[in-house]
Amino acid sequence: MSTEHSIQDSIDKASTTVGSVWPIHSFVTANPLSGFEDVPFGQAVTQAADLLGGRGYPTPETFRAALDDGQIDPEILADELAARGYEADDPDALLEQMDTDVESESAASDVEQVDAVLTKWLSAFLDEGQATWSMPNREAGFYAAVRSVAAYDDRIPDDGIAADLPASPTAAIEAVLEPFPKSQWVPIFETQFAALPGWVGLIKQRVADAGEWQSAYPITLEGYLAIRLALLDGFGVDIEPATGPDSADAEVSDDLAEAFLSAWEATYRNEVVEHVATESEALADAESTSRPDAQLVFCIDTRSEVIRRHIEATGDYETHGYAGFFGVPMEYRGYASEVSVDACPPIVEPQHHVCELPTDRETQASHDRRSGLLAAASDLVETLKSNPGAAFGFVETAGSGYGLALAARTLLPGRVFDLLDTADDAVADSHEFCEQIVDHQHSYVGDLPVGLTHEERVEYAATAFELMGWEEFGRLVVFTGHASETTNNPYDASLDCGACAGNPGGPNARVLATICNDDAVKATLRDRGVDIPEDTVFVAGEHNTTTDEVDLYAADVPESHAADIEELRADLATAREGAAGERAAAMGADGAAGVRETERRAADWAETRPEWGLAGNAGFVIGPRELTRDADLDGRAFLHSYDWSTDPDGDALESILAGPMVVTQWINSQYYFSTVDNAVYGSGSKVTHNPVGNVGVYQGNGGDLMTGLPLQSLMAADDVPYHQPLRLSVVVHAPVERVAGVLATHDELTQLLDNDWLSLTVVDPTQEHRAFTYEAGMEWSPVAEQVDTRPAAASAPDATAVADD
Repeated sequence: MSTEHSIQDSIDKASTTVGSVWPIHSFVTANPLSGFEDVPFGQAVTQAADLLGGRGYPTPETFRAALDDGQIDPEILADELAARGYEADDPDALLEQMDTDVESESAASDVEQVDAVLTKWLSAFLDEGQATWSMPNREAGFYAAVRSVAAYDDRIPDDGIAADLPASPTAAIEAVLEPFPKSQWVPIFETQFAALPGWVGLIKQRVADAGEWQSAYPITLEGYLAIRLALLDGFGVDIEPATGPDSADAEVSDDLAEAFLSAWEATYRNEVVEHVATESEALADAESTSRPDAQLVFCIDTRSEVIRRHIEATGDYETHGYAGFFGVPMEYRGYASEVSVDACPPIVEPQHHVCELPTDRETQASHDRRSGLLAAASDLVETLKSNPGAAFGFVETAGSGYGLALAARTLLPGRVFDLLDTADDAVADSHEFCEQIVDHQHSYVGDLPVGLTHEERVEYAATAFELMGWEEFGRLVVFTGHASETTNNPYDASLDCGACAGNPGGPNARVLATICNDDAVKATLRDRGVDIPEDTVFVAGEHNTTTDEVDLYAADVPESHAADIEELRADLATAREGAAGERAAAMGADGAAGVRETERRAADWAETRPEWGLAGNAGFVIGPRELTRDADLDGRAFLHSYDWSTDPDGDALESILAGPMVVTQWINSQYYFSTVDNAVYGSGSKVTHNPVGNVGVYQGNGGDLMTGLPLQSLMAADDVPYHQPLRLSVVVHAPVERVAGVLATHDELTQLLDNDWLSLTVVDPTQEHRAFTYEAGMEWSPVAEQVDTRPAAASAPDATAVADD
């Protein structure tokens, strides 16, 4: 093997220890330790602590608060401790033994200089349109661009490789590695990648995505590593990897922490499982109900659980859960949008290009006039602010106006919301005058076909109904995407739809509604056994998760359904009041004024917490809505509709476990690690965020990109978490043999389960509604509480035998 290939292989292997980081404008929640998922959780957090310096478990103070609040059942904790050989008489004494703080050595000044030079050029090169003056020679790639400016940067030393960079990055790396055997290459690379995991994670994602910016200005991990190693060589920094610290004390501490964490998770999980098992029995005896007035399909997002409860309380409505991209893996370009965006989960590749085409020319002209004036004014202001010759004069002239605007946003944000809302109403939304190009156009944008063929449209519609287990349809079916509303917030994409890659979900909802209203699609669906009544109309909508307003895109609904729409809108307004009040109270505000409070937060430029996002997420229930309809899950559970009786082959279940369950585990892990160690895995306080290059944020004026969620998205107060850092508890309502069969064909799922990155409990309606917990190695054990109270004849199946069948 050539040296070049050997170096590239070492780079590929070493880079797995750093998780991908998405640009801030399309922030995607992901497990920051995704590269460690092939080892047990406890081992992974220990290895990550050695490499990245991050804590892997909640602090003793967090566990103590959970105990005091009754979130950890003492009996469950005693069992967990006993299983690990600890006496449980005095949990406080055990917590005192637990020291999960990671001692990190302060960086040497020479390494700090390397980081300062490197991050300066990274921010200049990776800029995505924020900088007024671009770094020269970017089109040649990162290594070549830095090489071309190195002679003009007096912070780059005149010694070593850095003083005269070779023509290729491989040659630079080879020169620095010359004193080291190949056995040390991977540890050396791991250490250097871990030094700036934010920038490295962004480079990984950019290379994998291969989007417009990467195509125009390419960067590689090899080029990054070559510049870093050359700078280290120039500053005389020893790159030999250090051996890990003595981990004996850490093992005891982690063992205790694992016991407390497992008990906390089991306490939460048992309550959910008990409710699902009880309702499973009731569901088996339930009689069929009348046709609902409307069925609303929401994203599985935990925030949907709140609004769904309140909608169901207002009338004869069904709500369902489905991944928020509505099963259509597309790249989307809205009207007047400068770029296309992926509107599907990161684990799914877009298969279609969909765009908007104006059809109402009069409304389009009005929209263009108004939005054009606003855009021109905004561009002029930005130009005047950033132009060195005009900036001071502009501030002198416009300063008082800015002062008044800032004062209004600070003192009267509710009034500002009203003004902005009025202004928005004056400018038509694109969906009011544009149609989406959904039909196949026999043309391409890049590698993607424009639109969808008839067969593809039928497949996406059928898949949606099969995954949710639908057999009955109301007069109205509403596919409801979701988006957030916030001001002055670099992390606004983290509050939009994660299933749409940090974008609003309304466009995806419109696509599926258009597909399902197609008479030709309906006819083919009937041939496949999906009988949609003639009077069923599909409508798209979008749920504003900050204010809980649901906007229906119903301009084209036939007159026969106009009264249905008006009644639904009235009930949605009532549901909004209840849901917004609940959210406001959770943020410490007056729940009685929930709508007004949520509007204020959406418009307040100084508001660090417009909403809680997915904070609190802990569970994922896969089954009919009837199992959880009467439960207040407190916005903590992802809910995916599924009916095992309509899925005899388990295909729908396989799609849910291999898709949405993996995505929710990513989300859950991001919230977990951002909470347990925000300095390493999160992004610190929003108050000191400094956006850079439209790709990320610094803490302060430089350094590494922050990789996770801000403190305000997780903490109720200093050192008081709002988010309970628990690993995801998945509860599936299906025959356990069927679940085992799916797992037997997906090693990536059993790896996550075997390594304790999440847990899985199955409530089996064919075994007298008993619950079984997945154990390592495809083994199942009955939930202990039910063994004593339910008939002894039911027993856990032989999962291995099931898999062999």
